[in-house]
Amino acid sequence: MKLKSILKFLFLMLLLFCLALGGLYYYLNLQVRQSLLITSPQLLKIEKGTSARKVLVKLEQQHIINNVTGLKILLKLKPQLARFKAGTYELSPDMQVQQVLDLFISGKEKLFSISLVEGLQWREWYQQLKSQEHLIFDDLTEQGIAALISDLPGNSMEGWLLPDTYHFASGTNAFTLISLAHQGMRQYLEAQWQVRALDVPYAEPYAGLIMASIIEKETGVPSERPHIAGVFVNRLNLNMRLQTDPTVIYGIGPDFDGDIKRKDLKTPTPYNTYVIKGLPPTPIAMPGKLSIEAAFNPLVTNDLYFVARGDGSHQFSETLQQHNQAVKHYILKK
Repeated sequence: MKLKSILKFLFLMLLLFCLALGGLYYYLNLQVRQSLLITSPQLLKIEKGTSARKVLVKLEQQHIINNVTGLKILLKLKPQLARFKAGTYELSPDMQVQQVLDLFISGKEKLFSISLVEGLQWREWYQQLKSQEHLIFDDLTEQGIAALISDLPGNSMEGWLLPDTYHFASGTNAFTLISLAHQGMRQYLEAQWQVRALDVPYAEPYAGLIMASIIEKETGVPSERPHIAGVFVNRLNLNMRLQTDPTVIYGIGPDFDGDIKRKDLKTPTPYNTYVIKGLPPTPIAMPGKLSIEAAFNPLVTNDLYFVARGDGSHQFSETLQQHNQAVKHYILKK
């Protein structure tokens, strides 16, 4: 009888243990399947060295998860779920807690993006980069830029970064993106140099880059770029001045008020192509791929002039007489 009582007692304890274990499993399963409380995407940053327990507390304090008691128990039972990686993560309303834990373990941080568009100058790009709160600017950034500039033709960053959309994690050093854009431009420039028209009047790829920057500023119509390039190449071959307004504007610098005056066309600067012959000493903007392609493969044409029609496109002319007529029609409205 005594043995039977003991066995019954043990069986009862085992049953209660199994029920408790099953209840705990059910409770923990509910905890990881609960949806987040947020109604819009939210960023959460896990600092290096932060424990998983502190991260859970942070989630509760920021009202992202309702109650983390069960999750603390779960992480004790399954330590592999507590191997959170530092980083900045994006949490969305449709996520469940299990997905959040998986995200922290995976280390797949939220990637931010910045679109550096063609036609802007280095100083404008630099300010755009500085405005990104998730990029880091420090002494290393400045030192890296200074070293890069000193190693470039003309000691200038102008033209040397490839316009594109760049993606980065929070805390990325800005010089990382600058280096990436620079390498992209070097590779693309070299590739286009290899397939250039054999008669283009450039002694080196850098001259083509300068030309591409002028083309970029002269027209926003993609189909016109090879034609614009053809005109400038013709003028270079005939030892004619390029006489392009964007170079004058670049030479004036930040003081340009938006209106080119007659005196500006006559004022000598290293960039005033109404005064100097040939190309300016550096690019005047960041050219895009289409402008680079046009610079190295210009349209074969007899045209030497063009004038803006007022709708973004241009009227091209072979002779000065034709050009003057076009100026009267489109600019002077006569």
